[in-house]
Amino acid sequence: MSFLNINNVSHTYFTSRHVTKAIDHISFTVEEGEFVSLLGPSGCGKTTLLSIIAGLMQPTEGEISIDGKRPHVQHSSIGYMLQQDYLFPWKTIEENILLGLKMMKLLNETSKHDALQLLADIGLNGVEKQFPRQLSGGMRQRAALVRTLAVKPKVLLLDEPFSALDFQTKLKLEDLVFDTLKQFKKTAVLVTHDIGEAISMSDRIVLLAAKPGRIHKIFNVPEELRELKPFSVRSKEAYSLLFNEIWKELESLETDE
Repeated sequence: MSFLNINNVSHTYFTSRHVTKAIDHISFTVEEGEFVSLLGPSGCGKTTLLSIIAGLMQPTEGEISIDGKRPHVQHSSIGYMLQQDYLFPWKTIEENILLGLKMMKLLNETSKHDALQLLADIGLNGVEKQFPRQLSGGMRQRAALVRTLAVKPKVLLLDEPFSALDFQTKLKLEDLVFDTLKQFKKTAVLVTHDIGEAISMSDRIVLLAAKPGRIHKIFNVPEELRELKPFSVRSKEAYSLLFNEIWKELESLETDE
């Protein structure tokens, strides 16, 4: 059995006036240590699917398993990183990155040391006693990454975590996150609308069609690109070829709507 299993998952939103099917019979697997991106037009259910994987909501149909168990958002097996860093402004960076450990009753001298060491490893040594307002957007996202990884999750879920950053900071953080996940052999699922980001960071890309969200096509990123840092990937011919292929598929989806 694969590490992450999405089996025949559908989800419908009900209101007093409308019934909307967000995703329809989605099935795919993710191996341990693999990085998979969810890509697609607006309304294809990327964030809905990620929320179901995280255990934030139960699917109307189908099931999810992570390492053989149903996902639960309060378990340390799942790390969730969002577009906003959601650091508490009245807490220091140290207090923020230790918050998850404290809430899950995992905070001790060893876990605290490991979290602070990770903070230093990603270039934030010396900011422990500062507050979020004293850091740049990119630095705050790095601190948010440390908070997420501090609980040592088995799978990391990334919901457009770089989209609010300027392009230069975004490229630097892509490299940083890529290196960090490879170092700790983390399994990751990224939601993005950026084709370049999906190609440069992923092993595979799941392209979803919209209304309702469903799998249109799954792309395997060439082996030669997977070993490179995201910034370096963008200069390769294989990157351009895959970018154009995915672009054409996205255009065909929009034409069909």
